Amino acid sequence: MVLVACGTRPQQPAAHPDWSYNSVVYEMNVRQYTPEGTLAAAARHLPRLQEMGVDVVWLMPVYPIGVKERKGTLGSYYAISDYEAVNPEFGTLEDFDRFLAEAHRLGLRVILDWVANHTSPDARWIEERPADWYVRDSLGNTIVQYDWTDIAKLDYGNADMRAAMAAAMRFWLDRGIDGFRCDMAMLVPIEFWNETSLRLRRVKPDLFMLAEAEEPYLFEAGAFDACYAWEMHHLMNDVAQQKVRVTALRDYIYADRNRYPQSAMRLVFTSNHDENSWNGSEFTRMGGAREIMAAFTFVVPRGLPLIYTGQEIGYDHSFAFFDRDPLPAYGSNPFSEFYRRLTALRHANPALASGERGGEMIEIRNNAEDCLMTFVREVKGNRVVAVMNLSPYAIHADYYTGIYAGMYTDAMTGVACELRGHVEEDMAPWSYRILTR
Repeated sequence: MVLVACGTRPQQPAAHPDWSYNSVVYEMNVRQYTPEGTLAAAARHLPRLQEMGVDVVWLMPVYPIGVKERKGTLGSYYAISDYEAVNPEFGTLEDFDRFLAEAHRLGLRVILDWVANHTSPDARWIEERPADWYVRDSLGNTIVQYDWTDIAKLDYGNADMRAAMAAAMRFWLDRGIDGFRCDMAMLVPIEFWNETSLRLRRVKPDLFMLAEAEEPYLFEAGAFDACYAWEMHHLMNDVAQQKVRVTALRDYIYADRNRYPQSAMRLVFTSNHDENSWNGSEFTRMGGAREIMAAFTFVVPRGLPLIYTGQEIGYDHSFAFFDRDPLPAYGSNPFSEFYRRLTALRHANPALASGERGGEMIEIRNNAEDCLMTFVREVKGNRVVAVMNLSPYAIHADYYTGIYAGMYTDAMTGVACELRGHVEEDMAPWSYRILTR
């Protein structure tokens, strides 16, 4: 029996760049990426990322960091003192331009991390601009949020401040970047994002906007192309740790499609800079499930998969956030080949595209739905079948494939295989197959 998921969802015309639909994003932690920790050194590794199949390089903030209330030795990337300069730790503006030129030469896109909610407490704007550019307490002091004692919150009630923020984004757009990853986007009024995105897209129609947030209203006026799938990520951790079963992940996917327009892209990941530094690497959080969970991010509906610094070499380490803690020397290994196969899978199969171009998830019912997900994504003659034992248990799988029976290629081995009409097979814990035709 085949179950076709259905339901109504908000509708929003898509306006994503053509290059984004089958893209793979790589988050580059410049400080830790090389022994030198510079943009010039990082640029020398771009051919390796291109060869691995990366399409988009997301640079963590490259701007100068404030000194006042600085955390650690070097401070937080996200405590910015000047929006229109490069952190001397990483090099110069000319180094950035050369990095960008090399990325574009290789066919890579570059998006910048943008922190619009706050600056450092000693940012240029603190001294150079009126006091009402910032939210202040009754004594006139700038305020912090959460435990972010190294920041000062900006006041979006000030039109001049909003205009200056948009102008700073335009500064980088004019240098040739391809988009922005917008930090804590839900803390900034949506009106700013809607207006600014519209203006920037008049300059660069294929601008890509990624929100670090997952509120559905972010898509209502087309400000963003993609948002985080934080809830799904946490469920993946919980499934890996057996706090919940795979049914919770399945329920999330069905509910998610009704919360967002079909065109909405969702950033999916097993690690990023926050998870890695504060909650541990995917080895710590997911253990034996780390491989299948990474594969899952490449086949889940509407997913825009992310690879974080070091994952491509299987680096089991939580990076220091405020200090130098560089990667060891790079070298191709089984992890590199694993991600190379996943990126090739995504590029070769339109059914796995993000947004409205990809195929919906059509489940094939099976005998172990608290452990096993069996589903199809298909579009315009391209079909991908995923058979995934998302549990630490050995199971005897039993399911009927119906119209999806036939000859396929195993995406991870390249071997031709037959998917029979009635499948019975023993599956090891956390094992999976991804079949394409």
